[in-house]
Amino acid sequence: MSRPTARAVHLVSRPTGAASAENFAFVDVSVPALATGEALVENLYQSVDPYMREEMDEGGWALHAPLEGRTLGRVVESRADTLPVGALVFHRQAWRTHSVVTADRAQPLPDLAGVPLSAHLSVLGGTGLSAWVALTRIARLQPGETLFVSAAAGGVGTAAGRIARLLGAGRIIGSTGSAAKAAHLTGHLGFDAAFDHHDGPIADRLREAAPDGLHVYLDNVGGEHLEGAISAMREHGRIAWCGAVAQYDRPQDPPAAPRNLYDVVGKSLRLEGFLVRDHLDARAELYDFLVPHLRSGAVVPDETVVDGFEHVVDAFLGMLRGANTGKMIVRL
Repeated sequence: MSRPTARAVHLVSRPTGAASAENFAFVDVSVPALATGEALVENLYQSVDPYMREEMDEGGWALHAPLEGRTLGRVVESRADTLPVGALVFHRQAWRTHSVVTADRAQPLPDLAGVPLSAHLSVLGGTGLSAWVALTRIARLQPGETLFVSAAAGGVGTAAGRIARLLGAGRIIGSTGSAAKAAHLTGHLGFDAAFDHHDGPIADRLREAAPDGLHVYLDNVGGEHLEGAISAMREHGRIAWCGAVAQYDRPQDPPAAPRNLYDVVGKSLRLEGFLVRDHLDARAELYDFLVPHLRSGAVVPDETVVDGFEHVVDAFLGMLRGANTGKMIVRL
């Protein structure tokens, strides 16, 4: 009996500067016969994320080999007792139409009636968990406090705005890459103020949006954003550093460190970076907090969904250029 064929994406060259479609290739691969303890998953949704740009550089993804990423799929063949046929699972063998997984590398999804499946890659996925950890564990946002979120129209940023509002934040400010996205943040996502970071120095925009200063900053950008936020922080403010999209395309020439870095001392600030993979135990907290709001409709995941596996590279590159609002997801 012949085995099915899967379609996959491989990295075939490393970019210098911005990534391009020429760095990737679509390949057809034969699905091997399953060994005991394995299951074949037909992938349904794939996440594309900013961190993947770093994985394209030396030391990250191997060339001419399968890539990784967050994926949701349905088991279609199984020799693993804990992964029965028909089960919906989360795993990290992305960038392919079908994946062979083992029970220790695939997590059955909880049955959350009334919650869209794609939410497991957005507000309930890695981006939502990053926002939750940043606000509750790292920055410890308190009711009434003023929060600034950079790259606020992206996956982490939109989730942070939703969660911060539910946590009782007093004023939420976001930066983004266009006037349209700024309007989306204030008109649909509960931000009190938002600005296009191209419109002038970040420090000036923050003085206008938060004249009394910031208690908390969730940094997804680095560079000038971090410098501007430090200048606007109140004494004893907290900065949770999640990402640095300002330097992903130029790892050999990153932005200069903030010129006012010593203000971290002068203002008694706390700046802490984190990796969400070190806080996976917080997922249950996020579910308990957010699922009731998803079921009630009080929170609607902010997602940009691209249809078709053939468009997965385009979706990834578009996300890096800011073509999405909310989480960029590919529906395979």
